[in-house]
Amino acid sequence: MLKDGTLFSNLGITLCETVLSFLLVILIGILCATLLWYSKSASEILEPYLVILNSLPKSALAPLFIVWLGTGMTTIIVAGISVALFGCIISLYTGFRQVDEEKIKLIYTLGGKKKDVYKKVILPGSIPTILSTMKVNIGLALVGVIIGEFLAARRGLGYLIIYGSQVFQLNLVITSILILCLIAMFLYQCIQQIEHWYKKHL
Repeated sequence: MLKDGTLFSNLGITLCETVLSFLLVILIGILCATLLWYSKSASEILEPYLVILNSLPKSALAPLFIVWLGTGMTTIIVAGISVALFGCIISLYTGFRQVDEEKIKLIYTLGGKKKDVYKKVILPGSIPTILSTMKVNIGLALVGVIIGEFLAARRGLGYLIIYGSQVFQLNLVITSILILCLIAMFLYQCIQQIEHWYKKHL
């Protein structure tokens, strides 16, 4: 597989799906957490549902995604998003609420509006929370992508694991698992480097 390049193509597909899922999780998570922070009534209504959705076994949702979206990369990316998204929203919203109240009062005292509080206090004060959430979610996105590839892929490391187990090629299964460990380590280190850069430039 190294000689004919198929290992690298499968690795590239899984890596691409994971990064796309992760970026969409962070983007949607920040937008939804912002909505919950802006609207108290929305947060009171939606927060219990987010907790319930976060507790669902995501592997049970994968067959539904296949029925709704068919097989292919879209289904796998959605599976990756579903594993990480709800926990991401809850973590970010909790982080937004824990920002220093005195700073918020200061903005209002100086005549600022809610959008000024968000731009000047909430977002800058929540960067450590966002970074720590990113560390967790990069691994969860990878897990979701592999679940999706188990069920809906014809390429990727998840597909190689399923294929190898079906034809009893355990060397293929073990190699794919080891590569997944290396991918997880690499992606985590990327987030760690971003965090180090942020702390250095504070």
